[in-house]
Amino acid sequence: MRILALVLALLLLPLAAFAELPVYPYETSGTLVAEHQSDTLWWRIERSKLDEVTIYLTKVCMAEPGRQIGKTTADWRENVQDTADLARKATEASLLINASGYVTKRYPEIPENYPGVSEDYYFTPLGSVTVSGGEVFRCLEDVPYYGLTVNTDGLRLHIGEHPLDVLEQQPRETFSFYVECPVIADYESILDPEWVFTTRRAMRNIICKMDEQNYLILTVSNRKKGGLTMQQCVDYLLESFRPEWAYNLDGGPSTALMYRDEKGKLHYVWKNSQENVDIMTFAD
Repeated sequence: MRILALVLALLLLPLAAFAELPVYPYETSGTLVAEHQSDTLWWRIERSKLDEVTIYLTKVCMAEPGRQIGKTTADWRENVQDTADLARKATEASLLINASGYVTKRYPEIPENYPGVSEDYYFTPLGSVTVSGGEVFRCLEDVPYYGLTVNTDGLRLHIGEHPLDVLEQQPRETFSFYVECPVIADYESILDPEWVFTTRRAMRNIICKMDEQNYLILTVSNRKKGGLTMQQCVDYLLESFRPEWAYNLDGGPSTALMYRDEKGKLHYVWKNSQENVDIMTFAD
């Protein structure tokens, strides 16, 4: 009897592990592009259209977002890198997107409240706090932080928080872009009507938190009309999904959506045309 009980227990182990991953609670739509499912990670990429523009919806469900969301970054103050090269470093990740904005000679603009000059920030991401792999690379104590962090419970959105308060939460990773990039908070739009991208069409990657284990990524191509405005994207997300929050990652020619198949081969769903400073990854 003991042997039989042990065999039954072993047979039930995969089911118990899979039970930790809830079913994604939002209905599927559009054409299936790719899908992945394991005991700890499920994602599905769907292609559809919004105002005649091709969009991709990536629905992600994780058992432990704080462990499974990661970052691969270019060399600090040395360069930006081809997104595929960054992706190849993240060997465990099955889903990958571009993430932070950055400062280079080509994109030298920094916020007025940053100390120093543009050259001080070349080949680094925007944001008053930069953490990679738990190591703090930047903390501008007099500059509020607008961006995302990866903490033990997953992604957190920060809107104008003091850098030291952000670091007290012991983030493992940070992602940041413009101060206007938090576009939805507490299930409502906080989109700045005066922001130039509110009404300018562009390619985009917007990540949304649905609940503690479920996230949604909206990737906008530039086919047909040259992309979508931020206002169109926010209206669509609120009407169709009503996320807890949404954050606009670096878009335009930086926009990239990639996945790995079961054999480990990297595929582009939407390919960026310029290098990036970091990417966000999702792994089992």
